[in-house]
Amino acid sequence: QVQLEESGGGLVRPGGSLRLTCAASGFTLKYYAIKWFRQAPGKEREGVSCINNRDTTAYYADSVKGRFTISRDNAENTGSLQMNSLKPEDTAVYYCATDVVCEAAIRLPYGYDSWGQGTQVTVSS
Repeated sequence: QVQLEESGGGLVRPGGSLRLTCAASGFTLKYYAIKWFRQAPGKEREGVSCINNRDTTAYYADSVKGRFTISRDNAENTGSLQMNSLKPEDTAVYYCATDVVCEAAIRLPYGYDSWGQGTQVTVSS
């Protein structure tokens, strides 16, 4: 069964850090770009970051540049999102997805229907 599972979310104070993991099963992640999205209550799902598979070029939404770092471990079949200097506006459910290639706009993969449960990130004092 092809599946992506997100983990690592939690409650953290402003300025804190979290590391999210995206674990793939049923397929080999190294052939795909990995994208991270987030969705806050009442808002649309937005692209956060993407990392290509061939050259590991990374892209970030302006709102997270300089604070978040995306990475991948092809040997472990996982992707990660290191989130530092977290802000209350980062509060959302975070999802990972795969795509053929990254683009600067970090768009939703066309026709993608393999979303996992996501992992909740709450930034609050």
